[in-house]
Amino acid sequence: MGKQKEDNMSDIRVIDLGGSIVAPDKVDTAFLKEFRLFIEDWLEADSARKIIFIIGGGAPARVYQNAFRELSPQGESEVLDSIGIAATRLNAQFVKSLFGELCADPVVTDPSSAISFTGRILVAGGWKPGFSTDYVSVVLAENFQARIIYNLSNIVKVYTADPKKDPDAVPLDHITWDKYKIMCGDKWIPGFNTPFDPVATARASASDLKVIVAAGKDIPNLRKIFNGEPFIGTVMES
Repeated sequence: MGKQKEDNMSDIRVIDLGGSIVAPDKVDTAFLKEFRLFIEDWLEADSARKIIFIIGGGAPARVYQNAFRELSPQGESEVLDSIGIAATRLNAQFVKSLFGELCADPVVTDPSSAISFTGRILVAGGWKPGFSTDYVSVVLAENFQARIIYNLSNIVKVYTADPKKDPDAVPLDHITWDKYKIMCGDKWIPGFNTPFDPVATARASASDLKVIVAAGKDIPNLRKIFNGEPFIGTVMES
């Protein structure tokens, strides 16, 4: 891994921001306006605070991946991944631009390289086929010595099963990595809908990281999470 140019005294929060809330069908400008104010207020309260965003693909990824599957039924996994990665980078560039001068460095596309973090916010997109933005968030958390990843999407909590398919699925406040691995399997499938992908799960578990899964659009709840208060969501850890 490349050395990161960063002050170790900084309070860095790693936010795995789902494309499902950045661009669920189109760019959600109302949410992003409120979210930007929340982030700016949090940063302004303490000059040591910094944020790393890893942005998912959202609607652009889903639309183009589905079109490719329709036109090419065999749906090559690497091609689908490459399409998804391009979508994440589009969304990442948009989010970087949204925060203006707070985000002084270019969008990160290779989390294993040497990364300069000179602003208050750093934004990353997808990396390469076989690895989701969840995985990128784990690599960046390791590189910048963050112990928690905030996985923010349209998922309020992790369930014991898919609640859309299983009426007996139960929401969880806490789950160990070992139990979650049994639920999510061990293979990455492009476009696979799971709170945290299997490959990223294995690495997060090995690095003893904690992941907090919560609804990204619930700003009052996010304030509670960032302030260390009781919140609605699921904690995944060893």
